Amino acid sequence: MRSLLAACVALLAFGSQAYADEKPRASAAELHATPIVAPATPLVTCDPYFSIWSPADRLTDADTAHWTGKPHRLTSLASIDGKVFRLMGKEPADAPALEQKSVTISMTQTTYEFAGEGVKLTLTFTTPALPEDIDLLSRPITYVTYKAQAEDGKSHDVRLMFEASAELTVDVPEQGVVGNVEAIDGLTAVRLGSKEQNTLRKKGDDIRIDWGYLYLAAPKSEDAVTAIGAPAELRGAFAGNAKAAAASAADKSADRATNLAAAVTFDLPKVGAEPVERFLVIAYDDLLSIEYMHRPLKAFWRRNGLEAAGLLTEAVRDYATITERCDKFDAELQKDLTAAGGNDYYAIGALAYRQCFAAGKFVADANGQPLQFSKENHSNGCIATSDIFYPMSPQFMLFGPSLTKSFLTPFMNYAASERWKFPFAPHDLGTYPKANGQVYGGGELTEDNQMPVEESGNVLLLMAALAKMEGNADYASLYWPTLVKWAEYLKEQGFDPPNQLCTDDFAGHMAHNVNLSAKAICGLGAFAQLCEMRGETKLAQEYRQIAEQYAARWVKEAADGDHFRLAFDKPDTWSQKYNLVWDKLLGLELFPDDVRRKEMDFYLKSQNEYGLPLDNRNVYTKLDWILWTATLTQDRKDFDALAAPVYKFLSATPSRSPMNDWFRTNDATKVGFTARPVVGGVFLQLLYNYGVWKKYASRDVTKAKDFAPMPKPPKITTVLPAAISKPVVWRYTTTKPAEGWQGVKFDDAKWKEGKSGFGTRGTPGAIIGTVWDSPEIWIRREFNLRKGANLAEVQLYVNHDEDAEIYVNGVLAATCNGYNGQYEAMQMRDEARATLKPTGNTLAVKCRQSTGGQYIDVGMVTVEQVDDAKTAAVQR
Repeated sequence: MRSLLAACVALLAFGSQAYADEKPRASAAELHATPIVAPATPLVTCDPYFSIWSPADRLTDADTAHWTGKPHRLTSLASIDGKVFRLMGKEPADAPALEQKSVTISMTQTTYEFAGEGVKLTLTFTTPALPEDIDLLSRPITYVTYKAQAEDGKSHDVRLMFEASAELTVDVPEQGVVGNVEAIDGLTAVRLGSKEQNTLRKKGDDIRIDWGYLYLAAPKSEDAVTAIGAPAELRGAFAGNAKAAAASAADKSADRATNLAAAVTFDLPKVGAEPVERFLVIAYDDLLSIEYMHRPLKAFWRRNGLEAAGLLTEAVRDYATITERCDKFDAELQKDLTAAGGNDYYAIGALAYRQCFAAGKFVADANGQPLQFSKENHSNGCIATSDIFYPMSPQFMLFGPSLTKSFLTPFMNYAASERWKFPFAPHDLGTYPKANGQVYGGGELTEDNQMPVEESGNVLLLMAALAKMEGNADYASLYWPTLVKWAEYLKEQGFDPPNQLCTDDFAGHMAHNVNLSAKAICGLGAFAQLCEMRGETKLAQEYRQIAEQYAARWVKEAADGDHFRLAFDKPDTWSQKYNLVWDKLLGLELFPDDVRRKEMDFYLKSQNEYGLPLDNRNVYTKLDWILWTATLTQDRKDFDALAAPVYKFLSATPSRSPMNDWFRTNDATKVGFTARPVVGGVFLQLLYNYGVWKKYASRDVTKAKDFAPMPKPPKITTVLPAAISKPVVWRYTTTKPAEGWQGVKFDDAKWKEGKSGFGTRGTPGAIIGTVWDSPEIWIRREFNLRKGANLAEVQLYVNHDEDAEIYVNGVLAATCNGYNGQYEAMQMRDEARATLKPTGNTLAVKCRQSTGGQYIDVGMVTVEQVDDAKTAAVQR
């Protein structure tokens, strides 16, 4: 388990490694870009695994990449009268790039315009992230549209190719892949996937999906041709006009993902003055999306039985209608953002919109209702983190109750369950894509490194905002005893918070945090509003009075001349008071206007070229919090003054990664935090205009209600003890052993003996039998399975910190990335399971350590799911 400092160091390394090639930025004038020259441009933006970006101003200057920076190559070529040009990607290098004239980014679309050889070409990526309909929003599809038009009065023969690498289907390029042409009525389609379908086996941050299938599909009516093969072969066939050779229908496979790709080609003969359009759909069906309390859940779009063929058929059928809806939505939201904050604000919102939705996944619960699980991208990979969905929430709240409830419900069901025993709110539900219980800090075991005031205040404020939207507190009432407990906690601990972490945990622990105190005070005021809506007048009066008293004390005790302090006990300090936004948004009226005016005047003279620092301790800042702070006075001049440097940062930063939210205000360089959902916070300004908020929120067609309870925990039966039930003796070495160390016949007699588990004391979740404090360890043991164990149902039971390889009878059974901080059941590979026998087995494990705590222990269990009553009331 990494310490907080070590985790920050690690994520910086991850970010710098992923996007090491920082390139000079083109100016907006050079590309005629509207509205912004982005640090990275969104292309395919559906969920944390299906998220592809161009890290260059020109689409041909760099290969496209997953948000983590690993290659997820999409390539496009155009042949104009027999001359081949690149439209997307760096390969083939011998084909020149067609001149890119512009790139335009809107809410749901990115459009590139090219011109050359007398032809104008546009290439548009449309991800139909229309928020009023979660069924459509959850669909993992992006339309790729080509338009060709002659500009010279002549007729031209145009051919187009779109290619997707099998890299999109694996975690690392060394994995094997397969591909085949799909038979779907009315469509021309092709499918790629990993050879080994590791469904929901991995969790962590810097990982990519290696299960499910990637699809390319186009309507047969457009005479599209699909092909599977090595990328060089596909491109060579296109360049040579070898249409038939490229269109092999045979299944293909490759031992390395970079050696296989799928392509779609279009022939557009005699392109003249009238535009000619062709489109295809790129989609990813992950089959199973999220593990929620050990129960695998399907994507929301799959809840009624729809599968990949139906998804593609409906996407092609509805292309015209959906793209028209996207055009209208983009134009309307552009108008509202521009009216609220000008062109710079619109540009920021346009870049943030798809990123926010693509950093999470919508799945269906047992009642078919939508649950949204956000991913803490580029920090620790946590899932459903409170202090991530708190800054993310404005984008979700703007578009209605269903979206808001979708991320609150799984969190609240866990918080209200017997699993969570603390008097304050949890931090997270696990590590993406496994929402099996909190892993941050002390997890479910201790109060170490928790964020009690932060998380409790977050949820109370969001509950009040939802109640304002709906005009009632019915949803909050489902969890009322839990909310009462958190309000009581804030009453006792919130005004002057003890030494603890807040959402800005990278800055470390701090006591007497003034901004955190403001959150607690507003949270108490929000709770009073909820009490009033429930008819609990006496309780409402009590908490309103407490909030008013605390606010008056805050104004006095935090005052520091022309501003307010970072901490109550630290004079000559300051910080952004972004948590004060709720005072106006919810109509709490706890703090006088001159507090906001005084703070804003100080901010205006304290900001740097690229933004307002988070506080006096460092030049770095958080993009989301600046856009919250900018709204405090609701003076348009103030808002513009704080937003403009953020726009300048996005246009100037040398870091060619998706929109990052933690950067230095003096030189526009990235500190960390890439592609995170928190950028949804930039939409907070629109919530102040209740007419705009009501307009969008009222369009909610999902009408989510009657959510299923949290899945019951499975029954876990030990068939091979781990240290958590009974420590056992292993042989081990910390010196690299000879080849074949994992084999059944390997002689480990000279290795040391020690009891499980192996690691350092103080590592969360560790049960230390033998101290291991070196970089690597190899452990082995022979074992028999518990009598009567069903070999087909046996799973590994692992607690690892950090990366581990596990072998059963000499066959690789599983790999583990990062750390989990607790014992978890883990499926083993089929070929390893096939070697199991009742007696005479060998278990061999290697574990690698990089920083912080370390631990390894492995046992085996069977896992029996417990049936849930689908129509049970939501857990309280």
